[in-house]
Amino acid sequence: MSRSLEKLIKSLSRLPGIGEKTAGRLAYHLLKCPEEQARQLSESIGQLRENVFFCPTCGNITEEDPCDICRDKRREREVVCVVEEPADIRAIETSGSYRGLYHVLGGRLSPLDGVGPDELSLDRLLQRIETSKPRISELIVATNPSVEGDATALYIQRMLNGHRVRISRIACGLPAGGHLEYMDSLTISQALEGRHNL
Repeated sequence: MSRSLEKLIKSLSRLPGIGEKTAGRLAYHLLKCPEEQARQLSESIGQLRENVFFCPTCGNITEEDPCDICRDKRREREVVCVVEEPADIRAIETSGSYRGLYHVLGGRLSPLDGVGPDELSLDRLLQRIETSKPRISELIVATNPSVEGDATALYIQRMLNGHRVRISRIACGLPAGGHLEYMDSLTISQALEGRHNL
């Protein structure tokens, strides 16, 4: 096998959800597809790395500082929805049921995986709670319904104990162990409406 092809397969197989067989199929497809299609993919990946970054305010994926959501004056600025990853924002936005701001943690507490509070953007969340104008009155914790997601929600509740902010957790119309980015809009909408205080 060609070294270049082997290198591509190895690189593709490092992506989440892509095993060696799928990486091989993708590599062979790229080898057979029109050159322009392969070139466009290569350029898109390069542009992604050059132009896209995480919003310094909320952690969402953006090409502008701050992101579209943080800049939007029509959004409810007193309510912040805390999510694990930027993909969760996209899922919630698709539901059309939430008009507040967001805060991306960059993961969830998982001691077995070496992810503690210092690896998440919890300090930045605390800073937002303490300095935001207007004052943040509600925090909706929308971590995934898993042991790690629940532990993260509990940690946030304890961290903010004594701060004047209502902390709620999305309702579990979401299956245990599920991920927001894979949920349909109706399920997410109902989970947000049925949130409960922590």
